[in-house]
This record gives sequence, structure tokens and C-alpha cells, in this order.
Amino acid sequence: MNYMERPWLSSYPEGVQAKVNFEELCIPDFLERSARDFPDNTAVNFLGCKLTFRQLKDTVDRFAECLLDLGIRKGDSVAIILPNTIQCVAAYYAILKVGGIAVMNNPLYSDKELLHQYNDSGAKVLVTIDLLANRMIDLRPKTSIENIVVASIADYLPIPGLAADVKEADRVHRWKKVIEQYPPVSRDIRITMDDVGQYQYTGGTTGVSKGVELTHGNLSKNVQQLSSWFTSFQRGGEVMLGALPFFHVFGLNVSMNYAVYMAWENVLVPKPQPDKLIEALEKFKPTFLPMVPTMYIGILNHPKVKEIDLSHIAGCFCGSAPLPVDVIKQFEEKTGAIICEGFGMTESSPATHVNPSAKGKTKPGSIGIPLPDTECRIVDINDRKTDVPVGKSGELIIRGPQVMRKYKGMPAETKEVLRDGWLHTGDIAYMDEDGYFFIVDRLKDMIISGGYNIYPRDIDEVLYQHPKVQEACAIGVPHPSRGESVKVFIVLKAGQKATQEEIIDFCKDKLAKYKWPEEVEFREALPKSTVGKILRKDLRMEELAKRK
Repeated sequence: MNYMERPWLSSYPEGVQAKVNFEELCIPDFLERSARDFPDNTAVNFLGCKLTFRQLKDTVDRFAECLLDLGIRKGDSVAIILPNTIQCVAAYYAILKVGGIAVMNNPLYSDKELLHQYNDSGAKVLVTIDLLANRMIDLRPKTSIENIVVASIADYLPIPGLAADVKEADRVHRWKKVIEQYPPVSRDIRITMDDVGQYQYTGGTTGVSKGVELTHGNLSKNVQQLSSWFTSFQRGGEVMLGALPFFHVFGLNVSMNYAVYMAWENVLVPKPQPDKLIEALEKFKPTFLPMVPTMYIGILNHPKVKEIDLSHIAGCFCGSAPLPVDVIKQFEEKTGAIICEGFGMTESSPATHVNPSAKGKTKPGSIGIPLPDTECRIVDINDRKTDVPVGKSGELIIRGPQVMRKYKGMPAETKEVLRDGWLHTGDIAYMDEDGYFFIVDRLKDMIISGGYNIYPRDIDEVLYQHPKVQEACAIGVPHPSRGESVKVFIVLKAGQKATQEEIIDFCKDKLAKYKWPEEVEFREALPKSTVGKILRKDLRMEELAKRK
């Protein structure tokens, strides 16, 4: 058996085909069609303030006219730095409607990181929240940004005290005023599937963040791949939990764009902390939940989870990082829903693999099987081109319509990851006989101790089995004779106490001796990305800095 025979096809759920009959729909077409077919269905629900698809389209069309008046033309970049709000959804669709390129920015980034992304993308207009407006006004002279549009939570929730003060400055416009001022766009701007819709910047884990060029075709076809996978969910019939940050490609395409394509209500959660997630689940009863592991863990460990009914949940999707098997079991027992673990990258729009949603078809710990029209191979980690046998570990490489065009302005970096049409992920994985793929670890995270390769995820999985452990992360630290040894960082569940010896002893009958942790550090919290992924690299950098 070899990878090009696509052995995973025999594990496809009933009704899922190997190839998708793709529609030539650019991202703005999603909203146009949903507003036509389901005009009075709720499109977005922001803390109880709801807009129908008709109202959302009207808002998008008005902001599109504003962008044209501000000089934005096809191919121009517009930056968005917003939490999950109505304005974030509307601004994104308006930018793409006029042929612009959306640049989604993380509100937690430093000035240095934001300046790099603004200048690299050449953004001409910035849409931001009033809480960040003064800082953005001060940054503007160092960028090509000409106009700033300021949104506020108070635009849609007129509660006293919600609006932040914004200093006077030229070419600073208020969202609420421009939506009232401009008529819906009447100019017809032709866009195609080959046009770039977005510059999505990577997290910069290997240096300067790279601008991933995603076309309308990349984004649209990935959404259509997901729709072809989750065949039991109908258009206009579900409620999406919009908790994943939309400035991250996972939240943007798997939550925001997918919900618009399917004409689903999207319950926007601007701060996806456990309290807010529980509140959204209890109050608005979303049925489809794309989340990351820390969100599932946070919900399960919330004191209120035992009191609320979660039987309304029909589908769950998990990505960004491995979800501990014990967490999967606990959540599925609580809700009755199946968690479909998947895999993706910024460079692939993002989804490439998903577990089947049918009972008995999922494999806990697996990222699942390739989506329709997606090819995958496992290659030797040294030469990066020779296929390794089924069941053996190597680098996961991917080919499909969702794979990016290139990194903006970085031909050498593009050549490194795109080889003969294959996206090299940098992830160590293997495929089993049924065509299911399993991520072993990141190539860069691998610990080499005394000549042995140690994958931190193996250790993490064991630690999550400990009844006192809420979060765990293993890293390699310098060792005088073995090169590296294992150190683990632990966040205990509320009210629990443990010792280093207890944690190490727990591992001894579950891991080979060379994998045993030598150091344990207990913390109140672990560093995380904006989508809740534990940042192993940050812990490693901290340790290296301490040991210099």
C-alpha cells in the first residue's frame, strides 16, 4: 500500500465523496447567497444583539462604499485589529467585496509585530476597536495607513461606560457614523477565485512572521471541503459558536466563513474564557462547536458545567493542538456529541484532515483522514522526499486546493515549504493501515536525549492522565552529558497540591526511562497563543535564557 492509492478513502463517512464539485464562489458570494436564501435568519449574535443576513449584507455593502470612498481599490490591503464582533465580520466581507486584501491582526501583538505586518502588507486603511485606537493613531505615521475606522462595542450595545475615549486626529472615522452615512455599494467590482483575498501572518515561531497569500479559491474551497465532510448539517439549520478568534485563520474560515456559507447563526464570543464560554453555551445553545483544547478543558473544569444542559451540542471540531484522549472521553460523556479532531495550518487555509463524525469512525488521538481533494504523504525527515512505510514516522506533506499560493515577498521561504506542489508541514506524523494520520510532534519540538528521539506530546499525554493535572507541557532543556533532558510544566486543577516526586513517579510505569521528566515546575498558568494553544517554544526560550 502507498499513499498515492489514498487508503483513507475506504474510511470516508457515508455520503462523502473523494472529490468535491466545487462551486466558483468567492468569499463575498457566501453572504450574497445566504442573504438571498435566508434573509431573516440570524447571521450574527453579539452578546444578545442580533443581525439577520439581510441586515448584515446591508452593513457590509455600506462599509464597502465607505472603503471605496477612502480610496481602496482592487488589490489594496486593509488591516483589521478587532475581537470577534459584528464589525469584524462586516469589515472583512466589505474588504473582499471591493476586491481588497484583508490583513487580520492580533490585538495582543506588540507595536513591533504590528508595524511589521502593517508595512509588509502595505495596508492603507485600518479598522480597529476604540480601546486600541489611540495606540494605533500613534503608530500610523510609521506605516502606509492613511485612514483609521474606529469601532466600539457601544455601536451595537449602547450601554453607558462601554465606549472608550479616542483622541482627536485627522482621517479617523467612527464605524457607527460611516454605516449611517454611506449608501449600500452600487459599483460592481469583479473578483475571481485566483485573486488574493487575504494576507494571513504566521505566528513567527521561526523568526519574522510570514504573510501567507490565501486566494479566494483557497479559502472558498476549504470551506466547501468542510461542508462536503459534515453532511448531516444543513444550510440554515445550526448555531455556530464563534469563540475561536477570527484574526486567526482557524476561527476565520472554520467558524466565521463556514457559518456564513451555511447560513448559520454565529454566536460571537469576544473573550473565549471559561466563564464566557459557559455563558454562551447556556444562554444561546450553539449546536456546532469548533474549539481548541484549552477551551474544552476550561469548560470541563468550570464549576458550573455540572449544572447546565449541553445536549443541544450536535457537532464538535478540535484543532490547533492535540486534545488529550481523557478530555475527549469526558466531554463526549457530558454532551453526547462526537469531537472530530482535525489538523490544519495557516498555509492551508487551514483544514486538511478531519476525523469522521460517525460513531465508531473516529480514532481518539488521530487528526483523522484527509479531506476530499487532499493528498498526503509521509516522507523521510532527512531527505524530505522519500516515502516511508505505512506505520513509520516521517514528515507530513500535503497537496490540495486549500494550499497557499506563496509567502508574500519571501521566495526563499516559499521554496523551502512548497516543493513540487507539496506543502511541507514540519510535523512528524505517521499513517496507519486504515489511512488515519497521527501527529507525533513538531520537528522543532523533538527532544534528543542521549541519542534517543523524544516526542514531548508522548509525555504530555501521560501527564493529562494524572487526576490532579489540568494542563501540562514538556520541553527539552540542556543536559551536560545527554544533550537534553525532559522538564515538564504543570498547572494543577483548582484546590489540588502535588510534588515533583509525585509527578515523576506517575510517569515511571507509563514511559520508557529515557523519557522520564527530571524537572517539574508548577505554575498558575502556561503561556498560550490567542487561540489557546500552549506555547512550548516560549517555555523553551524562558528556560534557555535562565540557563545562560
